[in-house]
Amino acid sequence: MDLSQFELKDLILTALKSEVDAERVYRKMGDLVKNFMLADRFRFLAEEEKKHAGFFRDYFGRHFPGEPAELPDECPVPLPKVTIESETVPISDVIAMAMAAEKAAQEFYTSLADRLPPENETGEGGVPDGRSSVRGMLLYIASMELGHYRLLEVEAQNAAENEQYEIVWDMTHLGP
Repeated sequence: MDLSQFELKDLILTALKSEVDAERVYRKMGDLVKNFMLADRFRFLAEEEKKHAGFFRDYFGRHFPGEPAELPDECPVPLPKVTIESETVPISDVIAMAMAAEKAAQEFYTSLADRLPPENETGEGGVPDGRSSVRGMLLYIASMELGHYRLLEVEAQNAAENEQYEIVWDMTHLGP
Protein backbone atom coordinates (compact mmCIF):
# COMPACT_ATOMS: atom_id res chain seq x y z
CA MET A 1 0.00 0.00 0.00
CA ASP A 2 1.56 3.30 -1.08
CA LEU A 3 1.13 5.89 1.66
CA SER A 4 3.64 8.42 0.33
CA GLN A 5 0.95 10.89 -0.73
CA PHE A 6 -0.48 11.21 2.79
CA GLU A 7 0.66 13.36 5.70
CA LEU A 8 1.66 11.50 8.87
CA LYS A 9 -1.08 13.31 10.82
CA ASP A 10 -3.74 12.02 8.39
CA LEU A 11 -2.32 8.50 8.60
CA ILE A 12 -2.43 8.46 12.38
CA LEU A 13 -5.99 9.82 12.41
CA THR A 14 -6.98 7.23 9.80
CA ALA A 15 -5.56 4.49 12.01
CA LEU A 16 -7.33 5.86 15.06
CA LYS A 17 -10.67 6.19 13.26
CA SER A 18 -10.32 2.71 11.82
CA GLU A 19 -9.76 1.22 15.27
CA VAL A 20 -12.58 3.21 16.88
CA ASP A 21 -14.98 2.17 14.11
CA ALA A 22 -13.88 -1.47 14.34
CA GLU A 23 -14.41 -1.50 18.10
CA ARG A 24 -17.91 -0.08 17.65
CA VAL A 25 -18.83 -2.69 15.01
CA TYR A 26 -17.46 -5.63 16.98
CA ARG A 27 -19.17 -4.48 20.16
CA LYS A 28 -22.47 -4.12 18.30
CA MET A 29 -22.08 -7.58 16.78
CA GLY A 30 -21.27 -9.01 20.20
CA ASP A 31 -24.58 -7.63 21.43
CA LEU A 32 -26.58 -8.74 18.38
CA VAL A 33 -25.55 -12.33 17.78
CA LYS A 34 -27.29 -15.06 19.72
CA ASN A 35 -24.47 -17.61 19.48
CA PHE A 36 -22.69 -16.96 22.79
CA MET A 37 -19.32 -18.23 21.55
CA LEU A 38 -19.40 -15.92 18.54
CA ALA A 39 -20.56 -13.05 20.76
CA ASP A 40 -17.51 -13.66 22.97
CA ARG A 41 -15.23 -13.57 19.91
CA PHE A 42 -16.72 -10.26 18.81
CA ARG A 43 -16.33 -8.80 22.30
CA PHE A 44 -12.73 -9.98 22.39
CA LEU A 45 -12.07 -8.28 19.05
CA ALA A 46 -13.74 -5.08 20.32
CA GLU A 47 -11.37 -5.00 23.29
CA GLU A 48 -8.37 -5.58 21.03
CA GLU A 49 -9.37 -2.71 18.75
CA LYS A 50 -9.90 -0.49 21.81
CA LYS A 51 -6.29 -1.16 22.85
CA HIS A 52 -5.05 -0.36 19.36
CA ALA A 53 -7.01 2.92 19.39
CA GLY A 54 -5.34 3.79 22.69
CA PHE A 55 -1.92 3.32 21.12
CA PHE A 56 -2.79 5.63 18.20
CA ARG A 57 -4.39 8.20 20.50
CA ASP A 58 -1.21 8.26 22.63
CA TYR A 59 1.04 8.39 19.57
CA PHE A 60 -0.94 11.29 18.13
CA GLY A 61 -0.67 13.15 21.44
CA ARG A 62 3.09 12.66 21.58
CA HIS A 63 3.65 13.57 17.94
CA PHE A 64 1.20 16.50 17.82
CA PRO A 65 1.15 17.84 21.39
CA GLY A 66 -1.69 20.20 22.17
CA GLU A 67 -3.67 19.28 19.06
CA PRO A 68 -6.96 17.46 19.51
CA ALA A 69 -7.19 14.08 17.79
CA GLU A 70 -10.33 14.95 15.83
CA LEU A 71 -11.48 11.97 13.83
CA PRO A 72 -12.39 12.73 10.23
CA ASP A 73 -15.85 11.81 8.94
CA GLU A 74 -14.15 10.08 6.01
CA CYS A 75 -10.61 8.77 6.15
CA PRO A 76 -8.20 10.09 3.55
CA VAL A 77 -6.76 6.59 3.14
CA PRO A 78 -9.38 4.37 1.52
CA LEU A 79 -9.84 1.35 3.78
CA PRO A 80 -12.70 -1.17 3.63
CA LYS A 81 -15.60 -0.44 5.97
CA VAL A 82 -17.82 -2.77 7.91
CA THR A 83 -21.39 -1.54 7.71
CA ILE A 84 -24.36 -3.11 9.41
CA GLU A 85 -27.34 -1.57 7.68
CA SER A 86 -29.86 -3.62 9.64
CA GLU A 87 -29.99 -6.34 12.24
CA THR A 88 -31.02 -8.79 9.52
CA VAL A 89 -27.71 -8.65 7.65
CA PRO A 90 -26.41 -12.23 7.49
CA ILE A 91 -23.56 -12.81 9.90
CA SER A 92 -21.53 -14.30 7.06
CA ASP A 93 -21.70 -10.92 5.25
CA VAL A 94 -20.51 -9.05 8.34
CA ILE A 95 -17.68 -11.54 8.87
CA ALA A 96 -16.60 -11.18 5.21
CA MET A 97 -16.54 -7.37 5.52
CA ALA A 98 -14.63 -7.62 8.80
CA MET A 99 -12.08 -9.98 7.25
CA ALA A 100 -11.47 -7.52 4.40
CA ALA A 101 -11.08 -4.69 6.91
CA GLU A 102 -8.64 -6.68 9.08
CA LYS A 103 -6.51 -7.65 6.07
CA ALA A 104 -6.45 -4.04 4.87
CA ALA A 105 -5.52 -2.84 8.38
CA GLN A 106 -2.63 -5.32 8.46
CA GLU A 107 -1.35 -4.02 5.11
CA PHE A 108 -1.91 -0.39 6.17
CA TYR A 109 0.05 -0.74 9.42
CA THR A 110 2.87 -2.61 7.70
CA SER A 111 3.10 0.15 5.08
CA LEU A 112 2.95 2.84 7.75
CA ALA A 113 5.77 1.12 9.66
CA ASP A 114 7.83 0.94 6.47
CA ARG A 115 7.36 4.68 6.02
CA LEU A 116 8.81 5.49 9.43
CA PRO A 117 12.57 5.56 9.98
CA PRO A 118 14.00 2.78 12.15
CA GLU A 119 14.35 3.87 15.74
CA ASN A 120 17.21 2.93 17.98
CA GLU A 121 15.14 2.60 21.14
CA THR A 122 16.08 -0.05 23.63
CA GLY A 123 14.16 -1.94 26.23
CA GLU A 124 15.13 -2.87 29.77
CA GLY A 125 18.88 -3.13 30.34
CA GLY A 126 19.74 -1.49 27.01
CA VAL A 127 18.67 -4.54 25.02
CA PRO A 128 17.02 -3.65 21.68
CA ASP A 129 13.29 -4.15 21.88
CA GLY A 130 11.38 -3.94 18.58
CA ARG A 131 8.10 -3.29 20.36
CA SER A 132 9.51 -0.32 22.27
CA SER A 133 9.70 1.65 19.03
CA VAL A 134 6.73 3.09 17.18
CA ARG A 135 7.78 1.22 14.06
CA GLY A 136 8.05 -2.04 16.01
CA MET A 137 4.67 -1.47 17.64
CA LEU A 138 3.05 -0.83 14.25
CA LEU A 139 4.43 -4.13 12.98
CA TYR A 140 3.17 -5.85 16.13
CA ILE A 141 -0.32 -4.38 15.67
CA ALA A 142 -0.19 -5.42 11.99
CA SER A 143 0.49 -8.99 13.08
CA MET A 144 -2.41 -8.79 15.53
CA GLU A 145 -4.73 -7.62 12.74
CA LEU A 146 -3.67 -10.66 10.73
CA GLY A 147 -4.54 -12.78 13.77
CA HIS A 148 -7.97 -11.14 13.86
CA TYR A 149 -8.37 -11.98 10.18
CA ARG A 150 -7.57 -15.63 10.89
CA LEU A 151 -9.96 -15.77 13.83
CA LEU A 152 -12.72 -14.40 11.60
CA GLU A 153 -11.72 -16.83 8.87
CA VAL A 154 -12.44 -19.72 11.23
CA GLU A 155 -15.84 -18.23 12.06
CA ALA A 156 -16.59 -17.79 8.35
CA GLN A 157 -15.77 -21.47 7.79
CA ASN A 158 -18.03 -22.41 10.69
CA ALA A 159 -20.85 -20.36 9.19
CA ALA A 160 -20.33 -21.93 5.74
CA GLU A 161 -20.16 -25.49 7.05
CA ASN A 162 -23.03 -25.25 9.48
CA GLU A 163 -26.14 -23.75 7.96
CA GLN A 164 -27.72 -23.57 11.42
CA TYR A 165 -24.82 -21.53 12.84
CA GLU A 166 -27.02 -18.51 13.51
CA ILE A 167 -30.18 -20.31 14.61
CA VAL A 168 -31.08 -20.41 18.27
CA TRP A 169 -33.40 -23.26 19.20
CA ASP A 170 -36.09 -22.80 21.83
CA MET A 171 -35.48 -24.70 25.05
CA THR A 172 -31.72 -24.89 24.31
CA HIS A 173 -29.24 -23.45 26.76
CA LEU A 174 -26.60 -21.52 24.80
CA GLY A 175 -24.63 -19.76 27.43
CA PRO A 176 -23.41 -19.75 30.98
